[in-house]
Amino acid sequence: MFKNMGDMMKQAQEMQAKMQALREDLSRREVEGASGGGMVRITCNGCSEPLRISIDAQLAGDVEMLEDLVLAAIRDAQQKVQEMVQREMGHLAGPMAGAFGLPGM
Repeated sequence: MFKNMGDMMKQAQEMQAKMQALREDLSRREVEGASGGGMVRITCNGCSEPLRISIDAQLAGDVEMLEDLVLAAIRDAQQKVQEMVQREMGHLAGPMAGAFGLPGM
């Protein structure tokens, strides 16, 4: 029993190290969200932190539309970050889920 517990603890430590490496990797990745047919673009890192914003000059006169498009672009970027994180976490959790007999991970 102790051998199995030791193996389980070792796997948990390995998973923790992989999770930390994944967090660091995600913080360096960039995802772009857009709205208004690309007139507003937001670039976020894999931690959902906004890095850059690009706004087409044609929108400068319509503040209300610009506000709506900025929000839509932020939401689009955040959704893409979530999808990327889920994909990466699925890759990471796959071997661990099998080791512990957890279905659906």
